[in-house]
Amino acid sequence: MNYTPTVQTTAREAGAAILTPGGVCATLALDFARDAASGRTVLAASSQEPPLRVVRAFPLADGAALAHLHNVSGGLLGGDHLTLSVNAGAGASVQLTTTGATRIYRPRAGAAETTQANDIRVAEDALLEYLPDPLIPFAGARYAQRTSIHLAHGAGLFWWEIVAPGREARGEVFQYERLEMKTDLIANGRLIAAERLRLEPRNHALASLARLGPYHYWATFYICRVGLDAGTWLTTETHLREVATQLSRPGESLWGISTLVADGLVVRGVARRGRDVIAGLHAAWREAKLRLYGREAIPPRKVN
Repeated sequence: MNYTPTVQTTAREAGAAILTPGGVCATLALDFARDAASGRTVLAASSQEPPLRVVRAFPLADGAALAHLHNVSGGLLGGDHLTLSVNAGAGASVQLTTTGATRIYRPRAGAAETTQANDIRVAEDALLEYLPDPLIPFAGARYAQRTSIHLAHGAGLFWWEIVAPGREARGEVFQYERLEMKTDLIANGRLIAAERLRLEPRNHALASLARLGPYHYWATFYICRVGLDAGTWLTTETHLREVATQLSRPGESLWGISTLVADGLVVRGVARRGRDVIAGLHAAWREAKLRLYGREAIPPRKVN
């Protein structure tokens, strides 16, 4: 079956965006499929409402499709309610990245908090690699994110998230009001990871040793392939622990690895500098991709 990419233009694109009290409500829905004739993954359909946008999907050497997530407004504003919906069809291989850091701006007086919902589905034997740039919450920002990821049998996932302390170059460190992130990871109908995070730096100092201590950046990286046996994950964990040991330099960066209840593991890292977090994630990704798929990790090329 051959697929022709389809872009659905909504009424919101034809004119001004529909506003909620103090912000915009918008959805970006992406449907990827594996073309049976070529074996390549294509963006089969998309529905886009500004400010969210994907211009096109680029073919990669291994048959995967790379798509860049754009926010044409330059960041998330107070009161914005955004939804990202991604479906990777059976056998598809998808890589998603951003065109730059995601900025969370201070809301106007009386505006609601900024929210984003990520609804992700990866079908049988498909692979999704979500490799975004950091999230940067500005001073006074209020942000809540909910992520739900459903993996079918044989599905694979590389999903990382990086959180910066703020506009560090301006001396703005941990001055946001609230950051809340909820993640549910479900494999074959079974919940294998549930993460709940709520940070309020004004009420609970993040520089405390009970929280981030001397580190400013932190990252979470979920690595999954549904159906692999427990022994495979223990072996993979061992190899990734060696990587983590090499990356860790107390006072500069620390890394840890833990297996999930089934079908995957999680990598966590903290660092003083953002570039150390990014380098550590890429090192873990390269090692895990090679061991779980026998293929090299292909860093996404960026577009403006």
